[in-house]
Amino acid sequence: MSQSLVFMMGDFEAEIPNDRVYVRNHMWAVAVGENAYRFGLSAYAVRLLQDVYFIEFSVDAGARILSRQEMGAIESKKAESGIYSPAEGVLKQINPEVLSDPSAINVDKYGDGWLFEMEQVQAELLSPSDYVAHLANAWEVAQRTIKGQANAD
Repeated sequence: MSQSLVFMMGDFEAEIPNDRVYVRNHMWAVAVGENAYRFGLSAYAVRLLQDVYFIEFSVDAGARILSRQEMGAIESKKAESGIYSPAEGVLKQINPEVLSDPSAINVDKYGDGWLFEMEQVQAELLSPSDYVAHLANAWEVAQRTIKGQANAD
């Protein structure tokens, strides 16, 4: 993997590799063909989730997906959440390895822990430095939310 940027989440370093682009919903993308990308969760997203142990998809390969469309669900030690499409396009494939063993997301988020591939992608893709700037704003909001939950009765 080429050089990486680092975003500090408190004491935790979230690695942001320079060899890919990013989407505001905290997914990375790497080209796998002309206008086709493989997507996975960034280190920032994986850190917030902590210990992903379940993932399922409610869409099948070949489906046309809209940007922000719910595609499935993910569960971890810290959260249950929908998986939302980072782009408009056609779902090419879902990573079968992650379906059978989601721990790859925790261990190798920028490698074997990829989630799915899409073709005919239409999305606003961010450079690594633009994504780090986006993270600075997102982290500020997350910190306020966490502090608010900690102070709730």
